[in-house]
Amino acid sequence: MGKTTYKRLKGSQNLRHRLLLATLSSSPVLIEDIRADDTLPGLRQHEVSLLRLFEKVSDDCVIEINETGTKLKYKPGIVMGGRHLVHDCGVSRSIGYFLEPLILLGLFAKKPLTIRLKGITNDFKDPSVDTFRSTTLPLLKRFGVPSEGLDLKIESRGSAPHGGGEVVLTIPVVQSLNAVTWTDVGMVKRIRGVTFSTRVSSQFENTMIHAARGIFNRFIPDVHIFTDHKAGTQAGNSPGYGISLVAETNAGCFISADTAIAYAREEETGDIEDEKKDLMPPEDVGEQIASILLGEIEQGGVVDSTHQGLLFLLCALCPQDVSKIRSAKLSPYGIEMLRHIRDFLGVKFVIKPDPSTGTVILKCLGCGLKNLNRKVS
Repeated sequence: MGKTTYKRLKGSQNLRHRLLLATLSSSPVLIEDIRADDTLPGLRQHEVSLLRLFEKVSDDCVIEINETGTKLKYKPGIVMGGRHLVHDCGVSRSIGYFLEPLILLGLFAKKPLTIRLKGITNDFKDPSVDTFRSTTLPLLKRFGVPSEGLDLKIESRGSAPHGGGEVVLTIPVVQSLNAVTWTDVGMVKRIRGVTFSTRVSSQFENTMIHAARGIFNRFIPDVHIFTDHKAGTQAGNSPGYGISLVAETNAGCFISADTAIAYAREEETGDIEDEKKDLMPPEDVGEQIASILLGEIEQGGVVDSTHQGLLFLLCALCPQDVSKIRSAKLSPYGIEMLRHIRDFLGVKFVIKPDPSTGTVILKCLGCGLKNLNRKVS
């Protein structure tokens, strides 16, 4: 075996995507200067937890971190998948942070993946587990991922700061994805959603639904928002509440928006006196998230802004065939993802603005990633 050549990168930004793309493209990476100038330098808890998760689903993966945590060597192994895996995501980021890379690794694993993730199910930083269930999984089906064996069960809820939620993710393996031509957004035909509450009155949920419906009913009659009030052990360890909404169009697009309200984690508040700050009233939460969803619909892409990066990556991983998609104005996260896709997979997108709708048409030739790990049945 020759000497391993590492792709050299700097800084802590987009660590998730760098690790994911390094794994999918089997490129070892060396990342330096990870928050080297911060008062607390190096990798954060959730980033170390993510590395442990990659280690858990892979075989032969090598991770070296220096003493200060500012330098990381990562040599990807073979993604194995497997059943009955368990991972504690900790409470510094929610389960949503771990789900996106995990779903893609699962598709190209040797065996189907079933994993139980513990931690925070809903927070305001990362997409909630409800959004993954209502929007992300249907997006995968567009690219030819089979419905059988594609599932996310929410067993208990966990709000910040102490979590306590559990979900079980099941991902089937694919040989390769299908290229898509997906430029028709269509018109919204219905809005669905779910509210949740843990360790607070279930009345909060009715208030959020009432407020959100007050905005939607002016535009569309078919609005159903379900409640998911958890009690006892299923309610996790902290009080919290929130709402996740998804608009479905007649062209099969799912546009989502979600939020969760809970007390801040200690490192975010600083002062203990601030600890019991008033939380946003449920009425305002319902109105705010309804307005955010309408904003996402108005932007006119086939996915909402939080799913842009995932959509581009799925197109890039397709067979060597042209994919063509319509996206809303590119988010900073989407632009970074395009750069990483170019650097790791060598896939470049042709980007053309469509001035009549204010959207962007992107085309690319997939890199033709095949699942060589999978046992041929």
